[in-house]
Order: sequence, then structure tokens, then C-alpha cells
Amino acid sequence: MSGFFLRWLFNAIAIYLTTRIIQGLQIPDFTTALIAALVLGIVNAFIRPIVLLLTLPINLLTLGLFTLIVNTLMLYLVAAVVRSFVITSFWSALIGAVLIAIISTLLSHIFAR
Repeated sequence: MSGFFLRWLFNAIAIYLTTRIIQGLQIPDFTTALIAALVLGIVNAFIRPIVLLLTLPINLLTLGLFTLIVNTLMLYLVAAVVRSFVITSFWSALIGAVLIAIISTLLSHIFAR
């Protein structure tokens, strides 16, 4: 169970830091980042696998690069649920999705040993 809470915290930190780095992503405070991280975890656990399965042919043709688009769409879905999480452009969301994944992975490798 502690693994879940660590991943949730790492995702919240990643979302919060990303919104401070990327101008097109806005979140008011860390509490909202915690909520967005929880929603992102639920979306990634239940919706993302179905979308990846449905887009498998496109993903194979693009050698996996379409996964970036899927991750961007999942971030848009989180922003639709968490109203105070604002995305102003597609490119901001794309770069933000990549940055969230990188920061979250780095935090996991550094602290979750």
C-alpha cells in the first residue's frame, strides 16, 4: 500500500513542478496537484490501457510514438475532471505529459528503493 502512496506523491510533485516549468499548464496549488495526481492514476489504470489497445495499429505504424499522443489525451482528460487544472495548448500538454513522466520516473528511482 505504501507503494501506491509514494507513486501518488511522486506524480503530484511531477505535476506541480511541470506546471511551474511549462507556461501552458496551470495549477493553483499543491493540493490541486494531489487531486490531479489521483485522477491521473485512475485514468492511467483504467482508461489508458483501453485507448492503447484501440490505437495499437497506429502505435505500431509510428513505432510507439503515438503513445505520446495518448498520454497527452490522458492529461487533457485529467484537466477536464479537475477544473482548476488548465491546459492552454496541445503542445504544452504534450511537453507536459513527457515532463511529468520523466520527473515521476526520476523521483521513483531516487527515493523508492
